[in-house]
Amino acid sequence: MNITILGTGFAALTAVKQTRKSAPNAKITVIAPQESFLYYPSLIWIPSGLRKGDDLRINLHNFFNRQKVQFIEASVENVTNGGRTVVTSAGKFENDGLIIASGGRFIKKLPGIEHAITPCEGINAANKIKERLDGMTSGTIAIGFGGNPKEPSAMRGGPMFEFLFGIDNLLRRQGRRDKFKLIFFNPAPQPGKRLGPKVPGKLVKMMAKKGIETHLGHKMVGFEANKVKTEGGEFEADLILFMPGMTGPAWLPNSDLPKSEGGMISANSHAQVNGYENVYVAGDAGSFPGPEWQAKQAHAADLQATAAAKNLVKSLNGQTDFEEFKHELICIVDTLSHGILIKRTDKGTTLLPPCRLLHFAKRAFEWMYLRQYK
Repeated sequence: MNITILGTGFAALTAVKQTRKSAPNAKITVIAPQESFLYYPSLIWIPSGLRKGDDLRINLHNFFNRQKVQFIEASVENVTNGGRTVVTSAGKFENDGLIIASGGRFIKKLPGIEHAITPCEGINAANKIKERLDGMTSGTIAIGFGGNPKEPSAMRGGPMFEFLFGIDNLLRRQGRRDKFKLIFFNPAPQPGKRLGPKVPGKLVKMMAKKGIETHLGHKMVGFEANKVKTEGGEFEADLILFMPGMTGPAWLPNSDLPKSEGGMISANSHAQVNGYENVYVAGDAGSFPGPEWQAKQAHAADLQATAAAKNLVKSLNGQTDFEEFKHELICIVDTLSHGILIKRTDKGTTLLPPCRLLHFAKRAFEWMYLRQYK
């Protein structure tokens, strides 16, 4: 049994663990540009100095050795031959089964988007935010996010609320909040609605209480060096943080794999790529059936990857009792001092008010999550 997994993110590493558990004797090959894992959820703490980049980047060499994984350092260029061949910058690799967990990419099409920092692009982006904040004595900070109109789930909203509240809190700690104007902008009139119907109202109320202005419900037009432009007007900003919507990996347009209208890999409720045998997808690269509130987040990626690995091994063993992955959204929206727990399932939404204990719970979860890969 020769199984290939693409990526080294949340979905990929969960797929490695579950595949090894389900198939102790399988040959597992991981293909990715780097043999490392970045814990994206904690990028929010870099501007305040609570975390440094090196705290969040884990070398996976020891983990792969423990899991008896062969690692290939390469960039994926295509998936061909019905999924059996992965074309990379280091050559072609054959497989009996494939799990695609190589993530998505941000849609950088808005005019002037180079003037905005996209926080979840990684450590360099978070460090740049810290440097800019440290160098400012006053001014306007604009923070917002967009989406992929053709793929409603393909957005990263949660981290932007965390950057917003975290920066507000940081400036207060530094005794200079009164010298700054904070503006939150979003094309949706009720941002954060997929977290639950009551969440947008509570978040906007929280912003108002903290003196954060809002510019909501207007389609994005673009950016200038010191300006955010929307169909409902434009406003000046000295620092712009913007998370655009997402689409599939860069190699996907060259592939024959089925694509959703939003440019992601179409899959079924078993995380199997539609029309392909023994090819599965998990995480940001996939487009899945399910409730309108499903989101792109690490927890969802882990659930999809667990199902993908179990079902792939079952398929290779001739079984047909495939599992559907669970739809669940869970996150702690951190404010640098408190955390707001939001959990959504088919049964409804649980929303806990800001609590100091939840801030430390988020930090503890980071520690527990990372230690398994060290």
